[in-house]
Amino acid sequence: VQLQASGGGLVQAGGSLRLSCAASTRTFSVRYLAWFRQVPGKDRDFVAAINWSGGNTYYADSVRGRFAISKDRAKNTAFLQMDSLRPEDTAVYFCAAGPSVILSNVRSQTAYNHWGQGTLVTVSS
Repeated sequence: VQLQASGGGLVQAGGSLRLSCAASTRTFSVRYLAWFRQVPGKDRDFVAAINWSGGNTYYADSVRGRFAISKDRAKNTAFLQMDSLRPEDTAVYFCAAGPSVILSNVRSQTAYNHWGQGTLVTVSS
C-alpha cells in the first residue's frame, strides 16, 4: 500500500485545515490508518487513528475535541479535519497504515509499516 498525504499549508491560529491520505491500492489488508506528526529534533507523535472496517476512532489528548479523523473506504482515502489550530500544532503530518496494528499498539509508530511522505502544517500566532 502506498500512501499519499496532502492538504497541509499555512493557517492562522484558530483556523482549520483538512488533510487527506490516499491509498494507491485497496486497503483491504489495513486494520488501522493513523496520523502522526513530527517537529524537527523530536520523535514522531501519534495524533489520531481510525479502524478501517469498524470506524472506531482514537485521539491524542492534545487534539481531542479539535481534530476529527474519518475515512471514505470507496475512495481508499482517510481525512484529518483540524479545527481550532494552535501554533503548537505546527509539524509535518504523516499518515500511516498497517495490517499488524491492534488496539493495544494503535498509538505506536512502530506498529505501522506503510507511511506517506508527509505534509507540512504551519500555524502562525
